[in-house]
Amino acid sequence: MEQLYQQVILDHARHPHGRGPLDPEAEGAATVAAGHGACSARSHQVNPTCGDEVTLEVSLDRTGTTPLVTDVRWEGQGCSISQASVSVLHDLVVGSDLPAVDHVAATFRELLATRGAGLDDEAAEDLLGDANAFTGVGKFPARVKCALLGWVALTDALVRTGVRGEDR
Repeated sequence: MEQLYQQVILDHARHPHGRGPLDPEAEGAATVAAGHGACSARSHQVNPTCGDEVTLEVSLDRTGTTPLVTDVRWEGQGCSISQASVSVLHDLVVGSDLPAVDHVAATFRELLATRGAGLDDEAAEDLLGDANAFTGVGKFPARVKCALLGWVALTDALVRTGVRGEDR
């Protein structure tokens, strides 16, 4: 199982999902498309311990009762754990509403907090999909920061869109 998990991380690092050009107009603060209920915002995060970096842009559709993540684009550099984690994040949150995004993010953090023991919850494992590959990362606190870098960027970008307060 551990070899499979390592392979999933390497595959996502080599062929990252959601990696690509960011909207040049979304620099810094949120941008809002007039009349469409769409908005996007960007966050740049750095792990000073190891030098990993990610710039993540989240796009939302706010026309429904709860905002929906329509896209996540990112650029970054760093270890395979940080880059693969953002790739998996992309797959888990695009197409989800904010409560679902919050749930998957909390479940991912919970997984990393098990210090390698994993979750004893089949529904949580199903929810996380490829993110279960990061189970072993929890054994190494310095690597947990690498795995969470993209998730911190997502949280900050959501705050910058104005759909969420800074208390999350």
